[in-house]
Amino acid sequence: MAVVGIFVGTMYGNSLLVAEEAEAILSGMGHKATVYEDPELADWEKYQGQYALVVTSTTGQGDLPDSIVPLFQGIKDKLGYQPEMRYGIIALGDSTYANFCGGGKLFDALLQEQSAQRVGEMLMIDASEHPEPESESNPWVEQWGTLLK
Repeated sequence: MAVVGIFVGTMYGNSLLVAEEAEAILSGMGHKATVYEDPELADWEKYQGQYALVVTSTTGQGDLPDSIVPLFQGIKDKLGYQPEMRYGIIALGDSTYANFCGGGKLFDALLQEQSAQRVGEMLMIDASEHPEPESESNPWVEQWGTLLK
């Protein structure tokens, strides 16, 4: 059984819905999963040596939603090297914008820079093709959950 913190960056609630579905799926698999809707650095630090799942949407400019910016800045400014962190990313975006899934890509780049270990591939969900993002994320979460130790 793995311990998973699910860190949400949302603007209109879709990322939160995906995160809550992920929490239910992971819990059903025997993992201990907790959603953080307005995540802070202290929440993230509890999962060092465990697992983090970042579920974030992207603004029209390709940035992170305001709800997850404090966590991103805290990781960037205060943590640095974190090779014991294992993580996954579900990025929500809209391919009609230039910076498709930019929020998730920013988070992934930061964690890679800090030597965190990504588990599986990042999932990028296109709102223009999949108006119900959980139809794409749920199968991915089920598969991702099998990779956790």
